[in-house]
Amino acid sequence: MRLAAALLTAGLLVSGAAAQSSRYHPTVYAAASLTDAFPKIASGAKYSFAGSNTLAAQIRQGAPADVFASANTSLPQGLYRDHLCSKPVVFTRNALVLIVPTSNPAGIHSVYDLRRSGIKLVIAAKNVPVGAYTLQVLRNLHLTAVLGNVVSEETDVREVLAKVALREGDAGFVYSTDARTVPHKVKTVRIPVRAKPNVQYGICVVSASGHKPEAHAFVKKVLSAPGQRILRHYGFLPRVKPKA
Repeated sequence: MRLAAALLTAGLLVSGAAAQSSRYHPTVYAAASLTDAFPKIASGAKYSFAGSNTLAAQIRQGAPADVFASANTSLPQGLYRDHLCSKPVVFTRNALVLIVPTSNPAGIHSVYDLRRSGIKLVIAAKNVPVGAYTLQVLRNLHLTAVLGNVVSEETDVREVLAKVALREGDAGFVYSTDARTVPHKVKTVRIPVRAKPNVQYGICVVSASGHKPEAHAFVKKVLSAPGQRILRHYGFLPRVKPKA
């Protein structure tokens, strides 16, 4: 009897371990700015981090994504309109900042200093969310002329950050969460409040996903109180702007 019980218990443990190991982990296509935070929310998921526009294009081409998390809401909304993902929800917010190398060799202390001749400005391409937000700031401040100082247009925010951190550019526009990742290599320059864009992140479940329960579970985890605490720990803002 004891032997039979022991064998039964061992069999249950083995079958339980097999079920645990065979559990599907969703494939998440997420904005590059989420590179540090998302794995802390769901360590088992499979991630592809890049510019949101690139990821959205890949989903349109049939890439095997289960979840799409974008650094804006327009890209997931476009997928939703074309029946390629569920109705997106805002899951966090961010802030755009201007960064310069810590040594600040060009002496940039204001966004208006970008107008000076010879400044090497690094931005993201206009179809990347951070690039679109950058153009919005420059339009709001009537500073579109500084685009003449742009020396490179990158495919995602982390590339902009890297160029400035390596002092290959005098300044660049990134999210505040990205600037926090290399505090000893870059410092931020304030953008006037009146010019700041409303940076909202949208998330949705990809319609072609064959694992929708797991995909919805991931989204639920991001929206949960623990998930939101992790995002705030990495510098992201509450998904709903607090009332004044």
